[in-house]
Amino acid sequence: MERSVSGVGVLDKAVAILDALVPGPRALRGLVRTTGLPRPTAHRLACALARHGLVERGEDGSFQLGRRLAELGAAAAATGEAARMAALAAPALEALRDATGESVQLFVRSGEARVCVASLQSPHGLRTIVELGETLPLDRGSAGRVLSGQATGAFTQSVEEREKGVASVSAPVRKAGRVVAAVSVSGPLERTTRSPGARYGALVASAARQVEAACGFA
Repeated sequence: MERSVSGVGVLDKAVAILDALVPGPRALRGLVRTTGLPRPTAHRLACALARHGLVERGEDGSFQLGRRLAELGAAAAATGEAARMAALAAPALEALRDATGESVQLFVRSGEARVCVASLQSPHGLRTIVELGETLPLDRGSAGRVLSGQATGAFTQSVEEREKGVASVSAPVRKAGRVVAAVSVSGPLERTTRSPGARYGALVASAARQVEAACGFA
């Protein structure tokens, strides 16, 4: 093997094994020949990767790439798509924050939770704060209902579901008819009132359509 790329020799050797399996399954002899690793090292690392699901063994004892790599690749692609969506949505979210004077978020679903991929804070001293990257439940809050498919209509509201004294309004962002994100406005009850949908619903729904257009979903 060539000199370490990362400075962590064992990691470089493990990646070399994965790279060697990209064209297809290889017997241990093929791994040794392709990577230049000693036979015991190649065998030890390939078996360790198999225990993590990154490599699988065939019935004939050969090694091949594991299904966990596909799962990790899909997760990476989803993360990249969310980041791209957040960047393209920024103008619409900023306009929504300015129009409502309240905090604005963009959420995407991650398993059985929702993750905030964009967060703009209200200029008011008393405001709701959802941190970028924060993970929240799907079963509480208007954005959770949107992402779990429980909401109907152009927007949905929630009052003190997730946090006392806070209300929110959310609208779905759709791609090819499928909900891929939720635009949300949230703030204290003293400004949002207990009917936040009447106050902000049309603005939030309009912002969601703008996000769809900016991302090329419309």
